[in-house]
Amino acid sequence: MKKKFKLSGVGCIMCVNKIQDNFKTFEGVSEAKVDLATKVMDISYDENLLTVKDIEDKLIELGYGIENELEEDVKKNYKLEEKREIKTENKTSIFKENNISKKLSQKVLKIENIHCQACVSNIERNIGKLDGVEEAIVNLTTNNGRFIYDEDKIKIDEIIENINKLGYKAIKEEEITEEFFEEKEYLEKREILEFKISILLALIVFYITMGHMMGLPLPKIISPEYNPVNYAIIQLILTVPILITGRSFYTVGFTSLFRRSPNMDSLIALGTGAAFVYSLYGTVEIVNGNLEYVHNLYYESAVVIIALIRFGKLLEKRSKGKTSEAIKKLMGLQVKTAIIVKNNQLITIDIKEVQKGDIVLVKPGESIPVDGKVIEGNTYVDESMLTGESIAVKKNINDKVFGATINKNGVIKIEATAIGKDTVLSKIIKLVEDAQESKAPIAKIADEISRYFVPVVIMIAVVSSLTWYILGSMNLVQLTMSKEIFSLTIFISVLVIACPCSLGLATPTAIMVGTGRGAELGILIKSGESLEKAHKINMIVFDKTGTITEGKPAVTDFIIENSKYSKEEVLKYVGILEKYSEHPLGEAIVKEFEKNNSSETLEKINNFINISGEGIIGEINLKRIYVGNKKLFLNKRIKNFKNEIGDKLALEGKTPIYIGIDEEFIGVIGVKDKIKEDSKECIKKLKELGIKVAMITGDKKETAEIIGKEVGIDIILAEVSPEDKYLEVKKLQEKGYNVAMVGDGINDSPALSQADIGIAIGTGTDIAIESADIVLIKESLNNVVLAIKLSHATIKNIKENLFWAFLYNTLGIPIAAGALYIFTGHLLNPMIAGGAMAMSSVSVVTNALRLRKFER
Repeated sequence: MKKKFKLSGVGCIMCVNKIQDNFKTFEGVSEAKVDLATKVMDISYDENLLTVKDIEDKLIELGYGIENELEEDVKKNYKLEEKREIKTENKTSIFKENNISKKLSQKVLKIENIHCQACVSNIERNIGKLDGVEEAIVNLTTNNGRFIYDEDKIKIDEIIENINKLGYKAIKEEEITEEFFEEKEYLEKREILEFKISILLALIVFYITMGHMMGLPLPKIISPEYNPVNYAIIQLILTVPILITGRSFYTVGFTSLFRRSPNMDSLIALGTGAAFVYSLYGTVEIVNGNLEYVHNLYYESAVVIIALIRFGKLLEKRSKGKTSEAIKKLMGLQVKTAIIVKNNQLITIDIKEVQKGDIVLVKPGESIPVDGKVIEGNTYVDESMLTGESIAVKKNINDKVFGATINKNGVIKIEATAIGKDTVLSKIIKLVEDAQESKAPIAKIADEISRYFVPVVIMIAVVSSLTWYILGSMNLVQLTMSKEIFSLTIFISVLVIACPCSLGLATPTAIMVGTGRGAELGILIKSGESLEKAHKINMIVFDKTGTITEGKPAVTDFIIENSKYSKEEVLKYVGILEKYSEHPLGEAIVKEFEKNNSSETLEKINNFINISGEGIIGEINLKRIYVGNKKLFLNKRIKNFKNEIGDKLALEGKTPIYIGIDEEFIGVIGVKDKIKEDSKECIKKLKELGIKVAMITGDKKETAEIIGKEVGIDIILAEVSPEDKYLEVKKLQEKGYNVAMVGDGINDSPALSQADIGIAIGTGTDIAIESADIVLIKESLNNVVLAIKLSHATIKNIKENLFWAFLYNTLGIPIAAGALYIFTGHLLNPMIAGGAMAMSSVSVVTNALRLRKFER
């Protein structure tokens, strides 16, 4: 019988080996293979001897479990992620939920005609309700929508159709052509021209209506005293073109209102529309001889409000454009052409034509076009655009180089290893774009409020204007103007002062600028949620090897306690065996062996076993070799085992690796890993921020404590097997800590996933980077401090934005509703209300732009 099981708890290659090794000797099992990437186990067994329950019990005994039994047709790209995030655009993920197979796709759409947070909520709410749509996220700053959907239930074209029905225009990213940008550029130029026309005409109307009150001259032909009809009609003639230039407020606003999902445009359309309709009625009355309406026209309010809001929108759009400058800078680094070497000739080709394996020539001062490996020459490379580190890095043969970095002084030839979307630069751009499109949990406050904001504002406008009208009619208050004009002023002011935009822009603008600035500094933050969680961190756990230390251990001691074997012979056996190990300490022994052994032929190894957290065993020339820690030698009952030798080495900060041959203790090798230069400084800075620091390692407690003392770490988690690292993180979380885990290896990935925030060193493995929430491109641990500080600065900025947005609306709306009139006798002019509304959004975006100045 053959079956597939989706396993839980499998986080590293050690877990895979542990399961496979144990199932090899499990009676009834003929074959068991575990895929680390998918965490799926393929097992062949005798159903007469075993049941699924027996297999599950065995897995539980080993510390793992079965999430689901999979059908045979479930592909290898099966994924079940706890947060159900699908990180790569257009990739499909198949998983089972309640035994129902789901095939999820993700698509990013450009959405036109989004003007405020109410628009965002409208799209998210309506599209999110569609059958088959798992998630709908719209970003007000970029006007992009990210949709995750079950493609068996709904197609992307249906989602686009539904968005368009709401009054917006959705476009697939791949359909955005040169014509689209040309049309957009044309519309932007037309928008500026229309604004210039509207502001010019609005100033003329304002002068006509208000100039004479300030003692400014006004021709008799349009004077309200001498020619009231001309006075009214000239305003009407000048107002109509302004309303035409601002037609989108009315088409979008009233459409949204009729669909019962009003937005900011609805407020502007209602307010200025009411002012215009009342003024039009007044004009008709003036023409019919009813001259009392001469001083009760509201044309100037309608046109000035539209002109000011359009001015505010232009400033906002310009400011929003600055929030994505980091992405534009990264995109600007991409090289357009490359010189390839073909048949001993140099050929300049378009960068899109470069293939993996091509030999690319890079001259001094040029940008390296693709990721590759140096095959000829040596040079220094400026990698500051990727790492933020200004000091050039020496590159020799076989060293990696990355696209967009600058070759400083030597001519080199590189073999292209990654092109197009697979280059580090392209991945960084994609990662930053994804982060900027994501939503932080703090944004939910604005989302919830915006759902009810506009309807509530309309209700307040109606109720407050009616209340003042009734109070005026009953002579309960003394009004400075007619009750009709007073209540209309209240109605218009409340509608136009309310600003859902400032609420909607508070979070995404700060996230865009924060993540963009992070990318410039070599810190890749994968989502808004990660950014928000990072500022709550109060405990950081560092993996030792490759994180606190350089990850390049070297042999320091070689002690032989058994005269049967020479050092050379023991080193040969251990070196050959360690070639099959994946542990970094094993690499040190292999290097030591290779220094003293020039032979390319190696003895065959039989019955190789890797025991996670203990060591390795294998047979060479009929001798059984044991290499590992104290636990292995005690469990295998190795004769004459002298633990005290290793203890002495441990007290010197070295890791003892014990050696046994044929169940007999032979000696010990001491290995030490150099501590990174900035480890101590990083830990000191973290403590100054009030964050507790721990170190996790598989080393003996004595060794770990010495290293911990050297760098200033008090909390030492020693003798932890690779697969148990995540359990230690979990224990800290259970004590109430918000934990960040910093690591770089495959065996760190479960702990990185378990932690509230996983921070991976960019030089680490792909699995570690995939599991992390934050990736540090540079190896420097000081970037851990920088990432925490950046998250604090960004969240502080978001809170400032939300505070001012809430304060503006909570103070502005009551003032517009006449609250000040009760105490001062002054009523807010609708034009001032419109100007305040326009500037509130600009102030929020401007505040977010301060993050661009965030420094190390």
